Amino acid sequence: MKYYIIAGERSGDLHGGNLIKALKSKDSQAEIRCWGGEEMQNAGGELVVHYKEMAYMGFWEVLVHLKAIKQKINFCKEDILSFRPDALILIDYAGFNLRIAKFASQHNIPVHFYISPKIWAWNQKRAYKIKKFVDYMYVILPFEKEFYKKFDFEVDYVGNPLLDAIRAYKPNTDFQYKEQNVIAVLPGSRKQEVQAMMENLKGVALDFPDEQFVIAGVSNLEIELYDGWQEIDNVDLIFDQTYDLLSHSKAALVTSGTATLETALFEVPQVVVYKTGKISFAIAKRVVKVEFISLVNLILNKEAVRELIQDEFNPENLKKEFQKILPKGENRESILKDYKLLKDMLGDEDTSQITADLMAGRVMG
Repeated sequence: MKYYIIAGERSGDLHGGNLIKALKSKDSQAEIRCWGGEEMQNAGGELVVHYKEMAYMGFWEVLVHLKAIKQKINFCKEDILSFRPDALILIDYAGFNLRIAKFASQHNIPVHFYISPKIWAWNQKRAYKIKKFVDYMYVILPFEKEFYKKFDFEVDYVGNPLLDAIRAYKPNTDFQYKEQNVIAVLPGSRKQEVQAMMENLKGVALDFPDEQFVIAGVSNLEIELYDGWQEIDNVDLIFDQTYDLLSHSKAALVTSGTATLETALFEVPQVVVYKTGKISFAIAKRVVKVEFISLVNLILNKEAVRELIQDEFNPENLKKEFQKILPKGENRESILKDYKLLKDMLGDEDTSQITADLMAGRVMG
């Protein structure tokens, strides 16, 4: 069978790669064309567009790049019609993928949506559009199944694919920082996120000279974004070794996103931070419907880990909250206890294989 898969972000590429492997184990003749990255390509997908060409963040940034986004959408539509897949598989990335879902539905191409857009956070009425244009939805957060029930849309909860990725991870015994007091710094995979973290990191690192801060860089961004770390003795920069870093860290500073959940699953106490452009944040404040931004807190429905958002994300606040998650810090034990509860809530399923089995069964009949 023929599958067309679209992932527009780094995390989507990771999950898409695992899904492709699982699909091929179920359907050995599968032809897969995809938008994503190296993970999906290495798993056997024919890469059409790399996600780094689509990494726009915030309302204002999307508006600025609207022409380029429209060109990508038009190209995508033409490519889908040319390939004529038996199934279109969309991975998160709502703004782009929901437009493609509508198009595919109008051309009688079955639409499978893996990893629901976070419409419960800021645009719940999109559930009606999803119900209209998406044939099958596979959700990865426990509360999402109940959310869609409110719109009379039955979806499949398949567990969380991060559990698959972490289960498959093999520790690097030669990791260079394993004997040190390592603090993971996960600044995100978008330009604005990295800039915000780098602006605030120096003050914290200088106040904690006995800790070794290690920045988890991503190779698809310009290395110049990380400039400044060389000036601080106890700060280092590595690339594409996030799991090695987390497996050897005693605490972490993490930009909100998938990394907050990864950090929790590695049982590393964290402070979550987030800062975007002023216009984007002003718009978001008016439309966001949830109390928290980190996946850890959203799943647990409480502030298990401290969140520093926008103006609260500054060196003084970061120092104060960082101190609380170090050994003997006042928040550390409660965070670790909540992490255990989080793991219980997520379950222990082989998410990629469960999803692939459902998809292939529906496509192949």
